[in-house]
Amino acid sequence: MKKTILIMAAAALFLAACPVSAQNREQRLTPEVMARLFPAGVVSPQCNPDGSVTFRCQAPDAENVELECQMFSGNRPMVKDEKGVWTLTVTPDAPDIYPYAFVIDGTKVADPNNMYLFPNEGFKYSLVDVRGEAPSVQDIQDVPHGKISYRYYTSQNCKGIVRPMCVYTPAGYDPKGNEKLPVLYLIHGMTDTYETWFKVGHANIILDNLIASGQARRMIVVMPYANPYIEMMAQGKADRYDSLDTDLITNEIIKEVIPYIEKNYNVLTDADNRAVAGFSLGGRQTLACGLGHPELFKYVASYAPAIFGNEYETNFANGTYAPVETLKKELKLMWLGTGKDDFLIQSSLGLDEYLTRNGLEHTFYNPEGGHTWMNCRDYLELTVKELFK
Repeated sequence: MKKTILIMAAAALFLAACPVSAQNREQRLTPEVMARLFPAGVVSPQCNPDGSVTFRCQAPDAENVELECQMFSGNRPMVKDEKGVWTLTVTPDAPDIYPYAFVIDGTKVADPNNMYLFPNEGFKYSLVDVRGEAPSVQDIQDVPHGKISYRYYTSQNCKGIVRPMCVYTPAGYDPKGNEKLPVLYLIHGMTDTYETWFKVGHANIILDNLIASGQARRMIVVMPYANPYIEMMAQGKADRYDSLDTDLITNEIIKEVIPYIEKNYNVLTDADNRAVAGFSLGGRQTLACGLGHPELFKYVASYAPAIFGNEYETNFANGTYAPVETLKKELKLMWLGTGKDDFLIQSSLGLDEYLTRNGLEHTFYNPEGGHTWMNCRDYLELTVKELFK
């Protein structure tokens, strides 16, 4: 009897120490309890059926909140409600992907309720993707999708540091197969990163759609990190930051990136199957790589290049670019695109006039718009269709 009582007492103590059963926990987690534990967040941004976008910022103690967005110039004031949520609804001129930020009492912040950020070495804007009624070539569609891979290599050109790049391979690419593909080397702009071309530029989506529709050849797209100075300075390998230097990144692509790709991917290795393109500072670097080395790149596409004044004439004269007569013989495509409102338009107009005057066949695309990734995606869409023909 005494033994039985001891056993029952031990069992009671054991049950009391045991955690609440899963069933009881579920019963305790009522909607009311869940609402207290996980209060509903502010929805921002919200894309509305009429094409407008509502932005919300919870800042109950703020005296002033404004929206900075590439949908419009300047900042626009937001309106505060009784719960301390500031709101503004805006209708963009056209469907696109727009960077934006909130300015709270003079301090710029990304939207804390939006997980999509603009990859950048400096301030990282939030992104809102405004879709049209019908999907464009820049939107995800029901087609076979390629893959973005992060790759790393040790760069002797950059004093032994480990450097990143992103590589797009089209749907069905088999690293052990017999299909060899041409390669586009795609360079980002100043303060952007190796992720910007696909996270903001939608390069992978554009390629997926154009390849699926037969408007572009199957190709591999390499997106290197074109600003080594940031990494080198952080690791004590450089004591200066020269944003306009093209020699370092030209050598990086030629001596490090191309050999890595040709060793690790099934690619065609002749100049007829290599292209280089880039935006802004990447457009400057594209001209140095492509016009400077037509023996390596037969296709050159420069988007709003960061060249200044008549710098292009100096580059032809000092050998940064190959002689025009050489380019006439070697290049299969010379493509230049800059928007009418781009702050770099004058130098692009000058380069276009120089190439025309010297008889170098080329395309100059001069659409509406400024120095934006919106225009940049259009440039990429147009040029990808012309590559490797």
